[in-house]
Amino acid sequence: MVKSNDSETRTIPISEARKQLTNLPEQLAEQRQVVAVTRHGKPVLAVMTWELYEAIEETLEIMSDPELMTALKESIQEADDGKLIPLADVMAELGLDDSE
Repeated sequence: MVKSNDSETRTIPISEARKQLTNLPEQLAEQRQVVAVTRHGKPVLAVMTWELYEAIEETLEIMSDPELMTALKESIQEADDGKLIPLADVMAELGLDDSE
C-alpha cells in the first residue's frame, strides 16, 4: 500500500479487481483509497471515487491556466506577506450583511 497525502493506494491484480468491482465504490469511499490495478505486476489502471476524479480534473484545469496560476501565486504571496483584508471589511464594501 502506498500513502499519498490523506489517501492510500492499494494495489490489486486485475483478476482480483474483476471479483471486487461491485464492492469497490463503497470500499473506496469509506477508506479514501485509490486502487492500482495491475497486470503482470505492472499498474495499468487507477480506480477511484468520482469525487476524487473530479477534484483531480479541476486541479489540472486550474494548473493549465497560466493567468489563473499567476493570480493564485500572487494571492498566496500577498497572504504570506500579511496583506489581508478582514472579511467584515469586504462584506461592508460589497454592501452585504455579515449575518447572511
